[in-house]
Amino acid sequence: MQGKESTTTGELTVKARPLAAMLILVGGLVALVLSMMTSIAVGAADIQLSTVWDAIVHANPDLTQHQIIRELRMPRAVIAALVGAGLAVAGAIIQGMTRNPLGDSGLLGLNAGAGLLLAICFAFAPGMSFLQLMLFAFLGAALGAGLVFGIGSLNKGGLTPFRLTMAGAAVGALLIALSEGIAILYRIGQDLAFWYAGGVAGVQWMHVSAVAPFIAVGLAGALMLSPSVTLLSLGEDVARGLGQRTMLVKCLGMLIVLILAGASVAVAGNIGFVGLVIPHVARLLVGSDYRWIIPCSGVLGALLIVISDIGARMINPPYETPIGALIALIGVPFFLYLTRRGGRGLQ
Repeated sequence: MQGKESTTTGELTVKARPLAAMLILVGGLVALVLSMMTSIAVGAADIQLSTVWDAIVHANPDLTQHQIIRELRMPRAVIAALVGAGLAVAGAIIQGMTRNPLGDSGLLGLNAGAGLLLAICFAFAPGMSFLQLMLFAFLGAALGAGLVFGIGSLNKGGLTPFRLTMAGAAVGALLIALSEGIAILYRIGQDLAFWYAGGVAGVQWMHVSAVAPFIAVGLAGALMLSPSVTLLSLGEDVARGLGQRTMLVKCLGMLIVLILAGASVAVAGNIGFVGLVIPHVARLLVGSDYRWIIPCSGVLGALLIVISDIGARMINPPYETPIGALIALIGVPFFLYLTRRGGRGLQ
């Protein structure tokens, strides 16, 4: 492909397609803006795009449509884009650092851990503020990740991608079972069911202001860490031989993943498979250099969630289909496809 570059490290080669990456970034951002405008226009009562633009540029608080656009639909579109970018970049970092093509915040216990602590909060402290809930979502994600990596490292062979995936499946099932048990005992099933379904309905600007700084910091940290993630993706021995402080990079990478995944699941619930599918698509399009994979994953992930949110409102109006269910229709077949290929992913 024209514009293709490669960097050789020992016997390994990092392939990059910067021209394709720039086209994806520019085209993806344009498509994201258009899809967000469409998301704002679509709802229980459709609004013309010209009215949407007028409400954004020249807001008139006396007009009902302008109030609906600015107070209800704009924060929803913004959160959808932030959550999509956060989950996709978190998945890209996990896949790069662990060399696990099945790596994803949902498959590695982060979402289940966040769900367990949120269930505890719903049961024992129902009056918590959103910021407090988000803090507990971070702690739960850290708990889930710690259990997965700890159990996966018990054997003498170390933490292989297969063991990491198996540990993630086991820990995730355990934490989900505990969450559901708490929901039954304390009758919080409705709150927890809404979280498990996943979605951005009812989001307000206060949620955006609480989540946006965390996701922005996480995305910036991911971009700065991307060269180190590229080296880790070649193998820990190769990275260490090139002077990489692998343990420090892994710790920083997991901190970024916890910030991105924790903030995303706190506001949007358990939306899985975004971090699994999108990095593979980005890798297919731009090569194996994470300096391009990470930003392209962020743009494509944001676009996927915004479009899915539009679909969630159009499938069965005036009711909404959970976004998590729509993403699973893509993610589950993709997961089975990767499993059949032995985890090799898209080439």
